[in-house]
Amino acid sequence: MKTTGRLSLLLLLVTLFSSATITPEKPAKIFISDYENVLGTSMEIKIIAGEEQNAGKAENAALAEIDRLNKILSGYDPSSEFSQWKTTTNTAQPVSSELFEVLSLFEQWRSKTQGALDASAEAIGKLWKTTARENRTPSEQEIKEVLNAIRQQHYELDANKQTATHKTDAALMLNSFAKSYILQKAADAALKVPGVQGVVVNIGGDILVRGEHTEQVMIANPKADAENDLPISQIQVANKTVATSGNYRRGVFIEGKWYSHIVDPRTGYPASQVISATVIADNATDAGALATALNVLSPKEGEELVASIPGAEYMLITADGKRIKSDGWDEINPAATVEPANTRSVTAAAKDWDTKYELAINLELATIEGTRIRRPFVAVWVTDADKKPVRLLALWFNKPKWLNDMRSWYATYYGQFSSGPNNISSTSSATRTPGKYTLKWDGKDDNGNLVKQGTYTVFIEAAREHGTYQIMRQEIKIGKKQHIDIAGNPEVSSASLDYQKKSNGN
Repeated sequence: MKTTGRLSLLLLLVTLFSSATITPEKPAKIFISDYENVLGTSMEIKIIAGEEQNAGKAENAALAEIDRLNKILSGYDPSSEFSQWKTTTNTAQPVSSELFEVLSLFEQWRSKTQGALDASAEAIGKLWKTTARENRTPSEQEIKEVLNAIRQQHYELDANKQTATHKTDAALMLNSFAKSYILQKAADAALKVPGVQGVVVNIGGDILVRGEHTEQVMIANPKADAENDLPISQIQVANKTVATSGNYRRGVFIEGKWYSHIVDPRTGYPASQVISATVIADNATDAGALATALNVLSPKEGEELVASIPGAEYMLITADGKRIKSDGWDEINPAATVEPANTRSVTAAAKDWDTKYELAINLELATIEGTRIRRPFVAVWVTDADKKPVRLLALWFNKPKWLNDMRSWYATYYGQFSSGPNNISSTSSATRTPGKYTLKWDGKDDNGNLVKQGTYTVFIEAAREHGTYQIMRQEIKIGKKQHIDIAGNPEVSSASLDYQKKSNGN
């Protein structure tokens, strides 16, 4: 009896102990936040965790690491360590391990690319921006002078003493590596938080995926890069970085011709053969360096360079529209392609929308220069002359429970939203200016049917947590090419509509 009683008590204690200490983990959720003005562009961070509290800690850790490294590597902040180091000349200066590492990376990649990547390429960019303001290209003499300035050893590193000696007065920038380097470190900081299973960090279209998560990544089409344009490719990514660099979002117009902001340090001229390069690599700095270099190098040179980096794959879009892929690109797990109903081909009848035209909706979210700011919830849609909803073009949010703050959208579209699938993929693209977005309406309704020409109203609604609520309404008569400016408000500083011919005329 005593033995049986003791055994029963022991089993009870084991059961109680097990119940108290072994609790099932909560199912992981994806917590999303969007920011403007992070490293001079936009940022989205996704934390995969079971608890919102842990996700918040991980996000804060990532943001703190971004701020810390930006104070070291920024070429725009005069108080940063890099900026202060540039004020010295011919003196061995002790530098942080982070600055030393990035300067060293530039030296390594300058050699690997035979000069296609160079921290002093900034001098060429400055020259082209200066002459663009005069609506002219640089003279041969100006090109010669800037090439003479950059064809020098700009600094000398001493690994034993961890010093860097600045040797020239040529303009230097760390852009090709700073963003990628910070991207990697921010993700590492987030993953160290207990309870975090995975993280996705997207800064300006460069995307790093780490942990127990697979991300669907869309590759932007350089010839149709509005937020709601169809991607040129879709892939599934786990524990990799996807970086895209291209000429289609930043550059200058000179005498009506577009010149890329990406320049070739070997020639002094903007890159022109490739308009978009996307790279998948195991680490962020390799991906970022390769994406930039592939815009400068010839496709053949690029192929040889990528082959020297284990695990790296690429896709190029050339100026004449050709798609060039590495041998292993097609072996990457492709994302399931879901064709939305409103992208199907239709035949226009008399007085229908002219399928050679589109309506571009341009909007700039309010930002404060030099200050990181959360992106507000935004919805953009179109109604007809009878005030009936025609097409939802965009819905940007991160927490569904606050969607009712967008009153007009909620009353119009929430029923449809709550019953349908919601896409939370990421898009890899060339870097955008913070806060600036373009959407396009191709003249189809939410069911994919072409609408008639006539008068429509575009709604742009924005609501910010602990901020203001704003809504824009603008009528436009479809039929003739036109441009309409819309007065800004505290959340959307400016907006405009352009009924225009499609760039490809299709």
